[in-house]
Amino acid sequence: MAWWEGMDETRLLIAPSAIENGVGHFLSLQHPKSAGKATCYLLINGVLQELHWFKQSYTSWFLGDYVCEDGRLYSATPVDPVFILLPIFEQARMKKGDDPGKFRQLDEIIFVDGYPGYHRLMSIAENCMQVVCEIKEIGSSKFFRLDDSKVLSWLSCKVCQLKQALPSLDKNYAAQDEKSTLTDAVTILGEYLKDEPWLKLLCHNLKLNLLEATSKEPGTEICSTAAENSPASSGLLQDKVKTDSKTKRTGKQAKKIKVETESLNIKEMFNRASRRR
Repeated sequence: MAWWEGMDETRLLIAPSAIENGVGHFLSLQHPKSAGKATCYLLINGVLQELHWFKQSYTSWFLGDYVCEDGRLYSATPVDPVFILLPIFEQARMKKGDDPGKFRQLDEIIFVDGYPGYHRLMSIAENCMQVVCEIKEIGSSKFFRLDDSKVLSWLSCKVCQLKQALPSLDKNYAAQDEKSTLTDAVTILGEYLKDEPWLKLLCHNLKLNLLEATSKEPGTEICSTAAENSPASSGLLQDKVKTDSKTKRTGKQAKKIKVETESLNIKEMFNRASRRR
């Protein structure tokens, strides 16, 4: 059972979008990198957000007259829903070899056995997935099929945006060459992509080494809320230790920049919450 299911303990969550004018829903969806592993997401006012937690040693929260033993600070940050929906659209087209696959209606695509939360993403999927899909309209019905060239163009755009943003977030990027920064950007995006087919195709398109782009440093204390463990037993993200020293430096900087970005988001959200009180 996932940690957010069937539990009544109070936890502290800071989300960038206020729930004053809307209803938030916790959704159990498949993680885009590891299909089959349930992950908790938060849907508020049409914005899909992924959950992270941060914890220091020996912490708890005083909430009014109540002491919350779980000292983790949970935060919700917006995530592009295309990353989350990409695996199920890939599976739904049933592509074989050079055959581009089948066109399917949206309600068929987002029906995932054991994950009813996808149905709440119907309106979001219809709008956001047009950027990576071919669409045919027959009468009042729309049929979607994932398009490889559109997906690669969208991913390349994401890499370009991230590559431009990294130097402004960490001064170390100013001292490294352009290819290293490009590899870091792909490494970060790789946390939301399966190696086959998208990460492999992206690396091939950018002329990068797939092994180098998928290498990671040992975990950090800002973690995604993957549902395979409960909060009491959830460890830090465990990654394989690399043998190549250059790959170590690249992976470490990519992980560091993500941690610093999320840390800034947490601080900003905490300050906003304090001002509201």
